[in-house]
Amino acid sequence: MNPPDEPASVTAAPRGGIPAAFASRAISAVAITATFAALAWADAVGLGDAPPAWWLLPLAVACSVGGVTELAALFARRGITLPTWLLRPAVVGVVLSVAEADLLYRDFPPDAERRMAWPVAAVALAVIGLCSIEIARYRPGGGALERLAAGSFAVVFVGLPLAFIVGLRLLVPQYAGPVAAADWWEWYSGGWYSRGAGRMLPLVSLVAVVKAGDIAAYLVGSACGRHPLTPALSPGKTWEGAAASLAGSLAAAWIVLEWCRAGWQTGPWGGWLAFGLLVGLAAILGDLAESLVKRECGAKDSGRTLGGLGGVLDLIDSFVFSAPVAWLLWVAGCR
Repeated sequence: MNPPDEPASVTAAPRGGIPAAFASRAISAVAITATFAALAWADAVGLGDAPPAWWLLPLAVACSVGGVTELAALFARRGITLPTWLLRPAVVGVVLSVAEADLLYRDFPPDAERRMAWPVAAVALAVIGLCSIEIARYRPGGGALERLAAGSFAVVFVGLPLAFIVGLRLLVPQYAGPVAAADWWEWYSGGWYSRGAGRMLPLVSLVAVVKAGDIAAYLVGSACGRHPLTPALSPGKTWEGAAASLAGSLAAAWIVLEWCRAGWQTGPWGGWLAFGLLVGLAAILGDLAESLVKRECGAKDSGRTLGGLGGVLDLIDSFVFSAPVAWLLWVAGCR
């Protein structure tokens, strides 16, 4: 049977208990999807006159706190005790800094690079704080370098990807603003969609591509996965699942970027093909990176916070590398 820490990517066929495992994952996935969809709708329409991204920020904050807490618990298994009292507010600051920058630059021309400089500065401040702690309590042979490296890794591994996700939500679109004869099309492309929901396209493209790949990998890998992708690192992941993951990512990219981009004059660099391929590959690599951390820490999963889906890290691992890749492709394409 698959270990519970491999819920979201290139998985192989479990040896038994498929219905129970699938039901547990499905229940957790439906609950998370419903929560994200509700918050995304509220954010898209600006419910309560909230600024862009602010309805989704609580979800990003919860993921950042949960992710860094799980990482700290994993490192503790290796005897590395991290100052979570500093790391939790640090990763939250990294995520929130993007939205704060958006408010600051609201009266200026949109500049995605300027906005994303804030989380980089927040990471630097977090590293300074970690260094200060180790300087203050230094003892020869006390493991200061290990704690400093692990703490810096936690801030970067959890905080920056979530910051890029927020940055995708705040990417200012270029609308053509066409108005067709049919009333429904005018409402869709020139009204409600262009004023609010259409601005979610960069974020939705990332989530759709990554999670479509995850779902395809799990279904195909569970049904017919036979050839391990990385036997020593994660025996449950297979080449069959990897191929299915890329196919699912490409299909989602084609659907979202070709059929749901009404009003957009531009799109990600390379179009749907490059976006689906590069983001899909980055998602697989991110999942493997989390597996590397867990194996080195002697753990089978990052936690059980999300039931059948495992821990928070198991939910966001596919975004660790895919979020910055997606952001770079969108920014390059919109220039």
